[in-house]
Amino acid sequence: MRRVVMHNRRLWFLLLALIACILGYLALGARGNWAFVLPFRGNKLAALLLVAVAVSTATVLFQTITQNRILTPAIMGFDALYVLILTVMIYVAGAQVFVQVSQIGAFALNTALMMGGALALFGTLMLRTGGDLMRMLLTGIIFGALFRAGTGFLQRMIDPNEYSVVQVASYARFARMDAALLAVAGGVTCVALIAAWRMRHRLDVLALGPDAAINLGEDPRRGMFQALVIIAVLVSVSTALVGPLAFLGLLVVSLAHLITPTASHQVLLPSAALVSGITLVGGQFLLERVLNLTTPLVVVIDVVGGVVFLILLLRGRHR
Repeated sequence: MRRVVMHNRRLWFLLLALIACILGYLALGARGNWAFVLPFRGNKLAALLLVAVAVSTATVLFQTITQNRILTPAIMGFDALYVLILTVMIYVAGAQVFVQVSQIGAFALNTALMMGGALALFGTLMLRTGGDLMRMLLTGIIFGALFRAGTGFLQRMIDPNEYSVVQVASYARFARMDAALLAVAGGVTCVALIAAWRMRHRLDVLALGPDAAINLGEDPRRGMFQALVIIAVLVSVSTALVGPLAFLGLLVVSLAHLITPTASHQVLLPSAALVSGITLVGGQFLLERVLNLTTPLVVVIDVVGGVVFLILLLRGRHR
């Protein structure tokens, strides 16, 4: 009971911290007409929050079904798959056609292709490696290397102007977005989040391993497939919306485990989402509003997240 109260207090503290970051991001340095300022900053804020929740939830689910705290969809080669799909699209259709496609159309196409690719990639990794950490990690590295090799080969064959389009689209960006696009992405993400929340107690059982799950009446293959579908939706939507974020999931979920040390997904899911929101919104707030820097937030996250990944790998902090 004492631990439940402690976790609830920490969740409330995280929520208050996130609200403070949101208010600071919206209000600090705002001049002029608020009717212009709020929609302008609000679109970017909505994208930050949507990506934060999607990435953190997908990472928690992926680590649960792999029973390992150092693996994430990005580390297992999903970011390389995104760049490969993007390069193939521009190589086949051309940069002019790619640029002229509406934001919603491009988002829908990217999401559909990456969902199929994500299910094939993650499903292969889970089924072929049998939960073996080293085999899974090596297989993910090999897949990532193959995707990057194919990407590099195609990028050498396309026009330099088209290559610049690939380069721009290959990095995470939180520029102002169309409200209709955010609404579509938000709707799809909310459906996946509801499905993940409804699985929270089953995820507690799946985290115990296949044998324990069977003994407790849970079909591990069925639960793993459902979780993979949710993961594919979340990572595809977030990556298609803003681009790849290599180490965000690992960083925020590791912090969530430190702040709320529990195996209960009823606590871990909101904790990771709140930490992720604070990381993205608070980081953007510090860079843009306080330090007045133009450094992309993703660069800072990747550096810190890469250090965390090495620390966890060297310490062997995996289940």
